[in-house]
Amino acid sequence: MADSFGPMRDDGAGTAGDGVQGMGPDGSAPRKEPIRVLVVDDHALFRRGLEIVLAAEEDIQVVGEAGDGAEAVDKAADLLPDIILMDVRMPKRGGIEACTSIKEVAPSAKIIMLTISDEEADLYDAIKAGATGYLLKEISTDEVATAIRAVADGQSQISPSMASKLLTEFKSMIQRTDERRLVPAPRLTDRELEVLKLVATGMNNRDIAKQLFISENTVKNHVRNILEKLQLHSRMEAVVYAMREKILEIR
Repeated sequence: MADSFGPMRDDGAGTAGDGVQGMGPDGSAPRKEPIRVLVVDDHALFRRGLEIVLAAEEDIQVVGEAGDGAEAVDKAADLLPDIILMDVRMPKRGGIEACTSIKEVAPSAKIIMLTISDEEADLYDAIKAGATGYLLKEISTDEVATAIRAVADGQSQISPSMASKLLTEFKSMIQRTDERRLVPAPRLTDRELEVLKLVATGMNNRDIAKQLFISENTVKNHVRNILEKLQLHSRMEAVVYAMREKILEIR
């Protein structure tokens, strides 16, 4: 497991905000309380490194740590953190398996998988289990805090190198599923379909707003309407559903 971070993206996919410390990614008012973070990894040195990095951020507070998935569930129930940074593969209980239990004991907690695994199956399983982000450990230290703020602000995060793999997994999922439509898919407006297609490419709200020449708040409203219509909980789940139901196809 890597104990250091390396460079990450620069293409705008999967990151929200170059905002001032303590500000929302859209330049909104500072948060009144720091973002409470639980760090979960089986390497104590890696956990310590994250704590040191995040200690420099005034709007982020590490409230606890855990060395495996089982301990993570207990700590999440006790501490009720806002964000959980969690490795995928750990002894006793892996991060993906722990996701489901964490969602039961701390439903408001948002989970970011931070891992060396670039396997499509791990990524897809993490999304199905309720993870809001999936970042490779090669990202830079600065991007960790940026990702935490973005997820706390309601956005999904995914490393750009994994975004194309996610789309590949969606395609194979459609081929494997062989059409099992349970109910007619809810109708999305043309604009909602446009937004959904851009979400599927890994673009964040700010970049979607620029692409469609609309405000970032309008994008947020469209995403919220899409989730409500599809009765889903995250942007990534919406893309999975849309591709399964043939609402949109990515070639």
